[in-house]
Amino acid sequence: MVIRWGICSAGKISNDFTVALRTLPAENHQVVAVAARDLKHAQEFAQKHSIPRAYGSYEELAKDPEIDVVYVGTIQTHHLSAGALFMNAKKNILCEKPLAMNLKEVQELIATAKKNDVFLMEAVWTRFFPVSLEISRLLSRGEVGEVKVVRADFGLPLTHVPRAVQKEMGGGALLDIGIYCVQFALMVFHGEKPESIQATGVCLDTGVDETMIITLKFSGQRLAVCTCTISAQLPNEALIVGTKGTIKVPAHMWCPTSLMVNGVETQYPVPDPALPLNFTNSTGMSYEAEEVRRCLLNGLKESSRMSHADSVLLAEIMDEARRQVGVVYSQDNQ
Repeated sequence: MVIRWGICSAGKISNDFTVALRTLPAENHQVVAVAARDLKHAQEFAQKHSIPRAYGSYEELAKDPEIDVVYVGTIQTHHLSAGALFMNAKKNILCEKPLAMNLKEVQELIATAKKNDVFLMEAVWTRFFPVSLEISRLLSRGEVGEVKVVRADFGLPLTHVPRAVQKEMGGGALLDIGIYCVQFALMVFHGEKPESIQATGVCLDTGVDETMIITLKFSGQRLAVCTCTISAQLPNEALIVGTKGTIKVPAHMWCPTSLMVNGVETQYPVPDPALPLNFTNSTGMSYEAEEVRRCLLNGLKESSRMSHADSVLLAEIMDEARRQVGVVYSQDNQ
């Protein structure tokens, strides 16, 4: 059965997601429509990707009866409004991370999904990479014993990118890239709620976080340390240390293609793209698309790999970290 996709927003990430879909069998996934606030942009996107229909508003996309699921690739400040629009139109949703600007908005989106009996998943694509699936398998087998420490860092020089530094666009290191570090720790600890959250950081003049370090303490004296910054290049590695060994993601921890287990490295390459990409390893978004298809074919309203509870806990932790560092968005006061 084919899953018919609509693409909301014709920006860079939507381009890469559409390219990723093209690596999958056409009998399983088809992009049938794209919408942007500017019809010309939508038409150019449609022409580039051979998409049959282009719309100049999200409302038109929501009314299209031949769409099974919408990929929401807008900036995060629009996730709540766009997500609600499509779900109230009975459309299933794959929404880019972060699912929303804060916990309150995340809970509102989940409530809207349940009210309309539709599928909703936060597009934390890392969860669906073969590397992440292998990590979960290794941990379930006790390959490295009891996990004691998790470390994840993600840093890129992004202060020249308006979306990364402007508060009105939902900028800041944590929401943009630090979310990958936090979700990694939660994945390793099976979605357990930490006993304590300690955050420190520095902010830009725009009021968003430039750098943040979050320490999460879990039951059994287990720790996770997450570091993110938009002002410098970090190693972008993740490390899991257990009582019997280590598991390391040696590079690109947010879109991993290699894994080291007790010093032995294995490669997991992503599919080759047919068109140029804007971001690293973007064809890896095909893995989350396949998960969406699996869920829809089985009548599921959420994924066990990135559940609604996972999104809620992720938002809770990020809200508390931002509170401690002093990063406040207008959405926090609504």
